[in-house]
Amino acid sequence: MKASASINILLADDHAIVREGYRSLLQKQPGMQVIAEAADGVEAYALFKACAPDVVIMDLSMPGPSGLTTIARMKQRRSDARILVFSMHQHPSFAVQATRAGALGYVTKSSPPEVLIRAVYEVYQRRTALSADIAQALALEKLGADRDALEALTVREFEILRLLVEAKTPEVIAQTLSISTKTVLNCHYLIKRKLGVAGDIELTRLAIKMNVIDLLELSGAAE
Repeated sequence: MKASASINILLADDHAIVREGYRSLLQKQPGMQVIAEAADGVEAYALFKACAPDVVIMDLSMPGPSGLTTIARMKQRRSDARILVFSMHQHPSFAVQATRAGALGYVTKSSPPEVLIRAVYEVYQRRTALSADIAQALALEKLGADRDALEALTVREFEILRLLVEAKTPEVIAQTLSISTKTVLNCHYLIKRKLGVAGDIELTRLAIKMNVIDLLELSGAAE
């Protein structure tokens, strides 16, 4: 660990007030400095390339490419990237997918501030960091079947599932994830097959049941 220099942090969250609050919290800690902030996935990736932060704190739900997609791109560019997810999503499947994409840690926004601070130090030292609620949820989820179903999906398929149940068209999903519409359609078919559903209504119901997206998010996406 650095003896005298700061842990340089890139903070990515689409809410300016949230960023301001957590920037203030982080910069009060010994040896931490927020050197850049991003409001979406595109900006986060550009700043990651330009600033080479020691630790990236990444929200998952942002405009444009999501946190999962952005994490995967960062790890593709720098295999040693140290990324901590800081998200409202408490379902363990999000933590599983974030880890698959390349994140070292996952902390929920309902966690006490000291949990986030400790996680930054842990991730900086290349150790896994989970907030208590996620660690407990992951342990409990092993007893159920939902985890097995969602873990059958790749990171890309999980992202496409999330966007499909937000009623995004294949064309919009393709543009968001920088892939072809044909790839989206093929993945759509594979997702339904892996989850054992026949149609989109059943797919949406299953996604809600698994907390991939809740009813409040669905109503917000439709506005």
